[in-house]
Amino acid sequence: MIKGIAASPGIVIGKVLTKKEQRIALKPTSIVNCSNEVKLFKKALKKAKEQVKELYNLSLNKMGKEEAQIFEAHLMILDDPEFFKKVKQEITSENLSAAAALEKVATIIIHAFENMDNEYMRERAADIRDITGRLAKILAGVETKEFAVLAEDVIIAAKELTPSDTAQMDKGKVIGFIAETGGRTSHSAIMARTLEIPAVVGATGIMAALKDGDTVVFDGSEGIIHLNPPEEIVLQYKRRKEEQVRFKSKLSELIGARSISKDGVSVELAANIGTPEDVEGVLENDGEGIGLFRSEFLYMGRDNLPGEEEQFEAYKDVLKKMAGKPVVIRTLDIGGDKELSYLNLPVEVNPFLGYRAIRICLDRKDIFQTQLRALLRASVFGNLKIMFPMISSIEELREAKGILAETKQLLKNEDIEFSANIEVGIMIEIPSVAIISDLFAKEVDFFSIGTNDLIQYTTAVDRMNEKVSYLYSHFHPALLRLVKQVIESGHQEGIWVGMCGEAAGDEKLIPVLLGMGLDEFSMSAGAVLKARWIINNVSKAEMAALVDEILNLPTALDVERFIEENIAVSCCV
Repeated sequence: MIKGIAASPGIVIGKVLTKKEQRIALKPTSIVNCSNEVKLFKKALKKAKEQVKELYNLSLNKMGKEEAQIFEAHLMILDDPEFFKKVKQEITSENLSAAAALEKVATIIIHAFENMDNEYMRERAADIRDITGRLAKILAGVETKEFAVLAEDVIIAAKELTPSDTAQMDKGKVIGFIAETGGRTSHSAIMARTLEIPAVVGATGIMAALKDGDTVVFDGSEGIIHLNPPEEIVLQYKRRKEEQVRFKSKLSELIGARSISKDGVSVELAANIGTPEDVEGVLENDGEGIGLFRSEFLYMGRDNLPGEEEQFEAYKDVLKKMAGKPVVIRTLDIGGDKELSYLNLPVEVNPFLGYRAIRICLDRKDIFQTQLRALLRASVFGNLKIMFPMISSIEELREAKGILAETKQLLKNEDIEFSANIEVGIMIEIPSVAIISDLFAKEVDFFSIGTNDLIQYTTAVDRMNEKVSYLYSHFHPALLRLVKQVIESGHQEGIWVGMCGEAAGDEKLIPVLLGMGLDEFSMSAGAVLKARWIINNVSKAEMAALVDEILNLPTALDVERFIEENIAVSCCV
């Protein structure tokens, strides 16, 4: 048995196919004709771009725009003049072959990424290996498509699975994958979840322990891998898989049903999206709205700002598809781990506490107002709600609202129509705002609690840093106390309170949040029906009676155990 990182849920039982690591023989490192080697590298770049464009289209069709943007980022690297300049310099100044120069430059860049403190940025080293590996194969005349066409169902095992590997997988035959490296934020893990392929990553030692044809059993939501297990383990997982299939079928019966507790309390179950294409998943899973449209994805994977018209069409598309259901669109939230190269943002020691989100928008009013114009114009096509991220003070909120009011006046002067009933809210993701949420509740129409950052800022834990990840938990008593305080503050002023962080979709926590009085839960589209089943099977009053006891527990582990023993076992089987 080997323990890895749970990357994509689902039980899988099958035979292994290992990804062979190819050793590419380099040309002699010392060469005479430097200009010829530069030409060879230029040709390799051109061919690599063609291949990546094919992968982009393949990913777009299989998974949607958000996942395909991985390959837009690859194209940006291939088009980066600095990257070409560095390889050319190694060829001409050191008399290296194109392949040797590429390997030298790639090693330096990969090493730099691997030694970053931020886990998300460390995971980008895999992207650099993917791109430079592709170029190396082209220069060596090697072409491989290992997983594109397979004769039988297999579980892919590899030291590392690149985005290119994942995009080319034959979904009909690849029933699961395992990787020695990577984390939940690696692109391959993200793509596996989108493709609904069970996956475990970070499984150290797995490649030495496996060979082609071995039987493997694992649950991608646990991260435990059983190698050539005894029959009783196989039977145990088969029974669990059958139960999952039956439960999934049962969940489909909830399409069209109300999200209402046993004692008659209704809540709204919404979904988080990144692009207009994601709306299809929301509708398929009967989401009752969109609780978070991450508008920054319209700005990423490109080399310039999206214009007003492009944004207007995207927002209009989402609002029309949702046909009157609420759509909360978060204004531009970049900085931290989301960078836009074309904005030339300053390099910061601590970007998560720096120049990001609303702080950029208030500073760059031109960017902010362009987005607000597009949002206001689109508002006539549906039920739009505007949400400001990373608010840390009343002053910031008032300034943002002032710019919104100014933008409305500009549109009125131009006789451009917009809705008169747009609710304006804030993400609560900073402890200072949660603590004085009673004051903020007088200034907005709604709150949406962003637990991902709220946990990070409350506990001083970088959520991307695997060294301290054990301290990051949405069961932390401090977080839960802040959540309860925010909900009570909102309700005292008559505004609704939602949650759009990962905690909103946690099946153990949903009953507790219901007991606290949360009005709206926004999660990944695929989690909506299970959340509805949980809500339908608990009483809000019974959950509310347990809240104070939960909030007086001293540790996250105590909270989780209490829920498992007193709530989850009885309602979430």
